[in-house]
Amino acid sequence: MTNCSTEDVDTLTQKLDLVIYVPVLVFGLALNIAALVVFCRLLRKWTESSIYMTNLALMDLLLLLQLPFKIHAAHHKWEEDKVFFCSFLESLYFVAMYGSIYTIACIAIDRYVAINHPFRAKQVRSKKNALIVCVLIWVFVMAATSPIYTFRGKVNGNFTCFHGFSENGWSTAIIVCLEVFGFLLPAAILVVCSIQSIRTLKASKSSNPKRQAGVRIIYSSLAAFLVPFTPCHIAIFLQYLVRNKIIADCRHQKNIALFIQVSMNIANVTCCLDALCYYFIAKEVRSTKDTLKMSISRARTTSTSDA
Repeated sequence: MTNCSTEDVDTLTQKLDLVIYVPVLVFGLALNIAALVVFCRLLRKWTESSIYMTNLALMDLLLLLQLPFKIHAAHHKWEEDKVFFCSFLESLYFVAMYGSIYTIACIAIDRYVAINHPFRAKQVRSKKNALIVCVLIWVFVMAATSPIYTFRGKVNGNFTCFHGFSENGWSTAIIVCLEVFGFLLPAAILVVCSIQSIRTLKASKSSNPKRQAGVRIIYSSLAAFLVPFTPCHIAIFLQYLVRNKIIADCRHQKNIALFIQVSMNIANVTCCLDALCYYFIAKEVRSTKDTLKMSISRARTTSTSDA
């Protein structure tokens, strides 16, 4: 990196952190805890969808618990002996973020199978399989984020946690894996599954209001994923170009530094958006069950007529 100073950007984002993080922390904790209470205590029985949504709420809570440390780190430098603890918090932050991304992608796959492949859904969809998938998500994201413990290298003196990764953290291999497997792949899965589910629902001859509401909810879920997560991954790629001296202009570097901070703040807002979507996803699940029944009935009718 050049000697371009971004202290003015850091000062601005310190104020922005408080404006965004404090409401997100308060409302996010309340909404996600309430969601867990509903899923674990009030629902009559577990379903595949409630298991995925519980996993998403746990991921969001894990991310929310890192926000107080991020606020503190934005205003105070940490002592050298807290490097490992800082790396541990950073690892949990990215476990929660990418665990949420993969959980949302799995919800889209589960919805796609239920709507578009009703016969196979009875064989593939089960509470046991949903639980196994959630466990695998935790194992995968924890293993994938383990290199974070090497991103700081040797620290001399006080440092700023959640900022200032060493060059190891901005290597081409790390960024390519992050962008492709952390965002582009799950985003592609979500988009394809959502489009196919919407087409099936729209192609239905029934004018059931629940089905039309399901289409709107899928659109909303798609927007709630792409709007917050797309800017932050664009910003990460741009910061990679800065750290590898491909973008050398100081003004551009300052703009990118501001962009990455703002976009990461926006990405954290999904903790609240996810909690607000739980109710609507639950409604969609009920309408999806109706679609599943009608799809099976239609397939059986077609099979009988062909015979």
